Amino acid sequence: MLPLLLLPGALGAPRTHAPKAVAPIPSITVKGTIGDASMVLNGPWKFHPGDDPAFAAPEFDDSGWSNLDLTPPPGSYDPVTGSSGFVPGWTSRGFPKLTGFAWYRLRVQAQVEGADADSKRLAIAMPINFDDAYQVYVDGQLLGQFGDFSSNHVVFYTAQPRSFLLPDDALKHPFVIAIRFWMAPSTPITSEDAGGLHGPLILGDSAAIDSVLRLKWDAVNRTQVGTLITSLAMALSTLLGFILYSLDRDEAAYFWLGAASLASLAARLSVLLGNYFTVIPKVAEILLQDVIVAPLTLGMWALFWAYWFDLAGIKKIVRSTWALIILTIAVMATVRPPLYGSLVPLTASSWLVPLALFLRMMLGALLLWVAFKGLRKQGASGWMALFPILLTVIGAYQEDLGVVHVHTILRFGGLTFGLGIVSDLLMLAIISILMMQRFMRSQRESVKLRIEIEQARLVQQLLIPDATPTFPGFTVESVYRPAQHVGGDFFQFLKAPNGGVLAIIGDVSGKGTPAAMTVALIVGTVRTLAHYLEQPAQILAALNNRMVGRSQGGFTTCLVLRADPDGTVTVANAGHIAPYVQGQEIGTDNGLPLGLNPETTYPETTFKILNGEQITMVTDGVVEARNLNGELFGFARTAGISLESADTIVRAAQRFGQEDDITVLTVTKLLMRRV
Repeated sequence: MLPLLLLPGALGAPRTHAPKAVAPIPSITVKGTIGDASMVLNGPWKFHPGDDPAFAAPEFDDSGWSNLDLTPPPGSYDPVTGSSGFVPGWTSRGFPKLTGFAWYRLRVQAQVEGADADSKRLAIAMPINFDDAYQVYVDGQLLGQFGDFSSNHVVFYTAQPRSFLLPDDALKHPFVIAIRFWMAPSTPITSEDAGGLHGPLILGDSAAIDSVLRLKWDAVNRTQVGTLITSLAMALSTLLGFILYSLDRDEAAYFWLGAASLASLAARLSVLLGNYFTVIPKVAEILLQDVIVAPLTLGMWALFWAYWFDLAGIKKIVRSTWALIILTIAVMATVRPPLYGSLVPLTASSWLVPLALFLRMMLGALLLWVAFKGLRKQGASGWMALFPILLTVIGAYQEDLGVVHVHTILRFGGLTFGLGIVSDLLMLAIISILMMQRFMRSQRESVKLRIEIEQARLVQQLLIPDATPTFPGFTVESVYRPAQHVGGDFFQFLKAPNGGVLAIIGDVSGKGTPAAMTVALIVGTVRTLAHYLEQPAQILAALNNRMVGRSQGGFTTCLVLRADPDGTVTVANAGHIAPYVQGQEIGTDNGLPLGLNPETTYPETTFKILNGEQITMVTDGVVEARNLNGELFGFARTAGISLESADTIVRAAQRFGQEDDITVLTVTKLLMRRV
């Protein structure tokens, strides 16, 4: 058995004088089984601000230093991680403005009983919680450290359990444990009781200390189970959001769900990494979590719900949200390392900290405002969204609630969960249900819409001729390439009463089923009119009267052309692109598009074509084809290829960059052979 004797206080004289005789101090002997072969070094420890290498020397006189007892208050726990046995730091124990370096000292004497006494080796285990970096000395000898003290600026990490072996001769005489601590200037801003040790050291046999260290890591594991579960949930939520968005690009809420979850996932993963490895300095972790991710996540959840509720003025909401996010990140960066305490003076915290808190609260207020507007818009159907919104706000301000002494740590079956963890999990569960419900409803509507579009496409196929009719003395071609399943272009080749060709080409504004229905109306009317009207102007006038009141806010351009057997061509134009003859655009007198004014008249233009000459008619899908550089195909290129076949013209426009429906008609006069 290894009894440990604790000598409170450090004895000796300053280094500049000869060591004083050390008076015997009554020892405290701890007895027990090998499992109890350790002692909790509650102190009281000697404590002093500042930094001097002499503070590590065993003979240094620390009798004038303050006393700090490290006994954890009953039922205490870390307000952030939830780990038990939390001791308030030096900022709440008489040193409220102390940052930088400070030292702890304690004199200890250990005795060993038993036959194996000479083989015993002592070790000490550091507490789980501390701020922010330390070096451990025994009798002036450096045993180890947590953090990097090699440069001018101390690099510190998220606190982790550590143990250190004492020198071999530690059992032969009393020894002094000296701990050199360093705390960042910004750490007190995030905690009202920061500074140094937040728990006692444990001294004991090296084997027993190994067991203690395993228990401490087990305590870390219990506090991080919730973080791990939340990380998995955030990963699934990220995939869910982005997958749903890839399936339905019209629903921007899916994208913001994935983006907000991804930001939260990055923060959670950095917490896990920081609790188990010293690869991410605490400064980088703070920048990621507090400065960047926290405002970004709140803002993106606000955007998610704004799109979810389909609020009016969404572009203004997006701009305002991003402006608030950027401003909050900028101000938060001034009260966190590395800016705070270097470029930003410590005295600026008196107004920067309240400003940063105000901006963070504004982001929460923005989220609640979005919820209010959304609930007013959707009524009873939107109330299910209120609970996850409130959970998001609670999770975002968990640490702030802890500062005002709101109980934010929950324990289930030995596991510790922060209120933010529980809030995030419940919030994601409810949102996932809401998202899947909306997605399934959207899919049902999409199926219904696809059926309607397919029906419209079938109707349009019946109206757009599949086979090109033949006309004595003429060769005609037609090529139609809709930009979507259902286009707005239409055309017809009909036999004129005088034996010539009646060609109709046009374009209905809009796309989809409404355009298809308008095309059906026009084509049906044209087929009827062609039986008793010969003049293009008459046909356009009749179409115009038919379309008045049926355009649904849009318009329809149309060109009617009649080519007679003797080569005479008569054209009437309702706002359409003029025809081309032998590569030259034919000037026509244009009337208004169809359906805009019942009093509109359509003048006719007449010209003649010779044998072998070609008339080319196109819709604006040819002229408005656009390449990757944003350049239009244009009228000049259209005129330049207007002598080519209809198929060649269409292919050229498609290769250039089709953006709209493309229709090309050609009428060529043949040389009539005499019999």
